[in-house]
Amino acid sequence: MVREQVRVDTRTLQWKCVESRADSKRLSYGRFILSPLRKGQADTIGIAMRRALLGEIEGTCITRAKSAKIPHEYSTIVGIHESVHEILMNLKEIVLRSNLYGTCDAAICARGPGSITAKDIISPTYVEIVDNTQHIASLTEPIELCIELQIERNRGYLRKTSNNVQEGSYPIDAIFMPVRNVNHSIHSYGTENEKHEILFLEIWTNGSLTPTEALHEACRNLIDLFIPFLQTEEENLDIEDNQPRVPLRPSPLPDQLVTIRKNKKTRSLKSIFIDQLDFSPRVYNCLKRSNIYTLLDLLNNSQEDLMKMEHFHIEDVKQIVAILEKHFGIALPKN
Repeated sequence: MVREQVRVDTRTLQWKCVESRADSKRLSYGRFILSPLRKGQADTIGIAMRRALLGEIEGTCITRAKSAKIPHEYSTIVGIHESVHEILMNLKEIVLRSNLYGTCDAAICARGPGSITAKDIISPTYVEIVDNTQHIASLTEPIELCIELQIERNRGYLRKTSNNVQEGSYPIDAIFMPVRNVNHSIHSYGTENEKHEILFLEIWTNGSLTPTEALHEACRNLIDLFIPFLQTEEENLDIEDNQPRVPLRPSPLPDQLVTIRKNKKTRSLKSIFIDQLDFSPRVYNCLKRSNIYTLLDLLNNSQEDLMKMEHFHIEDVKQIVAILEKHFGIALPKN
């Protein structure tokens, strides 16, 4: 646990982590302060940050399970202590951390007797299991249990519906929110004529993100929501016709926000791996042999560069160009 003494500095606006601890693999806590603020600013920032932390951060969850041996969700299987519904609920609680873009597949294939835990999940390298000890099922007889899983990265809450139910495949309610709870409090100080405030922010996460990482991600997402207002070139005022219309001066985008936006785009491209795209096995292997692992690595090459790679054909380049334009709206330069 880390603790720091709270100090009030009235010269510049600063934030600081004054307490940080990991109560378990699936529960982290952080306490932060922001000061000095003018009267009313702490409440404005606190409310906005709480909503951004709870609703604007993406998380990774298991959203579907499939097995040919499961007749229906509320059935029981001989040799398994838990019912199918209990197994689905245990899969819902698995905490994952990833840089996944969209969805990917995973699987469980184990033989009893014994206990099946999160460590038995076979997943891609870019999906990390936070707590390998999370229980899934107990096999009481020497039987084999194989379950296909779908993992998804999203935000908010995904509720399963009857329309999503397929034969042998069952959707799972998903809570994509890595932040479990947020509290904010305000401390006022100063004279009657000059009041200042300190904002205290408490964050609890499920272990897939540290509270500091969650705070940074929420700030970036919140800034992105306001950037379009700074890019508006002209705004017509809603005034009466007999009054002159005064054009507003376009507001330039601050250099700092441009840098943040550019860095975030670079980070997102780094988070998309080529095995998540719909490339053919031959194209995937050719790219991997050329040390191209992410979408950002791929975009650092032109079509001409790809043609110079060993075993690469013009049809392969056309396939890559079509996938980039379809899914990302990105045009790969020819030269």
